Amino acid sequence: MHRKRVSVVGLLQAAAVLTIVFSIVTALPIDHFGIQLFTHFKLQYLVVSVLLCVALALYRRPLYVGGLLVAVALNASLVVPWYVPDSAPDNERQLKLLNANVLSSNTDHQRLFDLLDAEAPDVVLLQEVSGQWLEALDALRQTYPYSYAEAREGNFGIALFSRMPFTSASHVDSPPLGYPTIIATLDVEGTTLHLVGTHPMIPVSRQFYADRNEQLSFIAEFIEGREGSHVLVGDLNASMWDIEYRELEDRTGLRNARVGFGIVPTWPTFMPFAMIPIDHVLVSDDISVVELRSGPRIGSDHLPLIVTIAL
Repeated sequence: MHRKRVSVVGLLQAAAVLTIVFSIVTALPIDHFGIQLFTHFKLQYLVVSVLLCVALALYRRPLYVGGLLVAVALNASLVVPWYVPDSAPDNERQLKLLNANVLSSNTDHQRLFDLLDAEAPDVVLLQEVSGQWLEALDALRQTYPYSYAEAREGNFGIALFSRMPFTSASHVDSPPLGYPTIIATLDVEGTTLHLVGTHPMIPVSRQFYADRNEQLSFIAEFIEGREGSHVLVGDLNASMWDIEYRELEDRTGLRNARVGFGIVPTWPTFMPFAMIPIDHVLVSDDISVVELRSGPRIGSDHLPLIVTIAL
């Protein structure tokens, strides 16, 4: 019995050390792809550090408890503010937006259509739109008469569908890989809304990290300094704690629609305990956020993100 107890305590202590180290290192402004990959799990670090703190307190390990309390405080400072309501303009003209990475290999198109029927969003932005997906999406054109799409084989096609008319709609091949970014201006009952939809590379290697960052920088350069109401939508392959994501917010002046609604993880659906928030809607200061939540599974490895804004 004594050996079993020591073994359990040893495992808990090892887990505590790893949790403390990861919590501290990923909070530092270190621009390295390997470290930034682990910044996305702040919610998990908070939950684990709390559980380990309780467990090691029961085993009377004050040194580890002290270190874990530091980790709890650090992680809580990065997680809890997302649940605190933000002050925003009291606007009346509402618009519901649905963003979804549909997964190019997903052939269960009906699950997306059922969700659109249930939610009835005004604007739909989709990523990973292949030629096959675009053909299936033709069924939406009666409900969404205004659309713009740039389908690509692989994982970086993109499409926009709207009940609201476009003043303009086009795309640019974003550097460095030429992935399409949709740039549209919508007429929302007489109010002009600029919408940007994008999907950069997943940063799982040093080169892919640099590629993602260059596309995010391109988006920031495009938006910063432009007047008017702006919404940036897409699978950004970055969480709110990523150093390059924070640079994007700083440069554009946009804020994440999640503020006040929580972390709302969206990927990967095949590992619920490890899900992180990488699908985003960012809005300019003159736009208020009425609601934000994730949608049900649609056969993709991402959950849809459903956001109601007011202009």
